[in-house]
Amino acid sequence: MNASPIMRLPLTRRLPVTLTLGLASLGVLPWGLMQSAYADDAVKETEEKPGEATAKPWTPEELKAAIKVVDDRQRNSGDYKTQVYIERKEKSKNDVVLEALIYRRDTDDKLMILFSNPKSEKGKGYLRIDKNLWMYDPAVGKWERRTERERIGGTDSRRADFDESRLSEEFDPTDNGIEKLGKFEAHKVTLNVKKGVDVAYPKIIMWISAGSGNTLKKQEYAASGKLMRTSYTPKWAKRFSESKKADVWTPKEIRIFDEVEKGNSTVILLKEMDLRTLPANLFTKAWLESQSR
Repeated sequence: MNASPIMRLPLTRRLPVTLTLGLASLGVLPWGLMQSAYADDAVKETEEKPGEATAKPWTPEELKAAIKVVDDRQRNSGDYKTQVYIERKEKSKNDVVLEALIYRRDTDDKLMILFSNPKSEKGKGYLRIDKNLWMYDPAVGKWERRTERERIGGTDSRRADFDESRLSEEFDPTDNGIEKLGKFEAHKVTLNVKKGVDVAYPKIIMWISAGSGNTLKKQEYAASGKLMRTSYTPKWAKRFSESKKADVWTPKEIRIFDEVEKGNSTVILLKEMDLRTLPANLFTKAWLESQSR
């Protein structure tokens, strides 16, 4: 088996973020240098290290518990905010770098994605309330309802890539045993969507690290059985939450590969996790609209 992209990621700091972002968006610098520009921050991070643990098979009860742990460790009992950089690569097109802020209120299942750069995307955003996903474009001043299959910002990302994890609520798991992922031992699990639940992809195969319990890889399938996306999450960060009285974990990097349009990919980098309380009126259409004026 070929080594996974997890083992091939640069980490050295080189240039200031603003300069690196500009050069990366012009195709002058590789994405690795953009990542390295802000690899160091105050959030405690963990990285997978091969050989730290030997996986043992899960019983059905342990499997269900493990999926709930994957969900719980990414949830905060209060609010959540983070800055993200998204690089979109498409065949025969220039690379595009987007910058956005992600806001979450996990107790109410609310999510907002607000784009700030480039200028052409500034003020655009997504708002999920009452299980409905809405998209706002300030150029036309109009809200449109979107499905779970919406390509966020025209990239390979979906709403679930930025939201809290709800795997135990939305899917039924099946244990596929233990498998090597590059140099890592991982539990391979198949998730099939529960009846009546709306998700982007009804079937997911995921690999959960035996050492850390973090998700390392996902393959997502359409109802027809066709593989749509493969994603890798090589690096995670955690911060203690006063409201939760426990650590909250988030991916630091997600690499998504389009399995339908080969050669297309998206990289999401998350920075500056903030678990302080957000304004009460933030998760509203009016607040998002006000950010583009």
